[in-house]
Amino acid sequence: MRAYLARVDAVLVQAVIAAALSFAHLHDLASAAGQDGWKAWAYPVSVDLLLVAAWRRLRSGASKAAGWCWFVVALAASLGANVATAGLLDLADVPDWLRILVAGWPAVAFLGGTLLAHTTPATETASASAEPTEAVPVPAAPKTAGPTTTPEPEPQQSAPHVPAALVNHARKLADDHHARTGSPIDPETLRARLGVPAPLADAIASRL
Repeated sequence: MRAYLARVDAVLVQAVIAAALSFAHLHDLASAAGQDGWKAWAYPVSVDLLLVAAWRRLRSGASKAAGWCWFVVALAASLGANVATAGLLDLADVPDWLRILVAGWPAVAFLGGTLLAHTTPATETASASAEPTEAVPVPAAPKTAGPTTTPEPEPQQSAPHVPAALVNHARKLADDHHARTGSPIDPETLRARLGVPAPLADAIASRL
């Protein structure tokens, strides 16, 4: 628990230091660009509020593209002020393009904050605008006199396997029957002589 509190305290200290330095840099840049008095103090507040709004949109999990867009815009404004006041820019002679950017920032911050705070995510809009639809009865198919489906053909039974020895034995019985009666043996007689089922007797008779 103490380690957790120490880690949280370190993060909070770093956040306070970073926020204070960024706030001071933004104030100095706005003051150098001609925004004196309370207006110079309002610029850092607008940048921080836009960062917070973008971060909340990212944490919500909806419209992350808009959240990242405005987060990058606010972060660029903060980093730009930090770099500009680090000695790379003469604050006594600020260029005109920077004065234009500083003067137009309130409108950009207001637009970004409004879109982030008051734009309903697409999923919520879709669910809120969806209305229950009534089920449309489907007309019943007209009755016909005949059957509506064709009967499936019955599967054909495969012919039983006949061993060659059994065929040779049946051939001997058939020759003996033909020699005694003068007529070929019929399947019924062959089945009775062999003692096999009728399908097997038919299969043997077809091979004689």
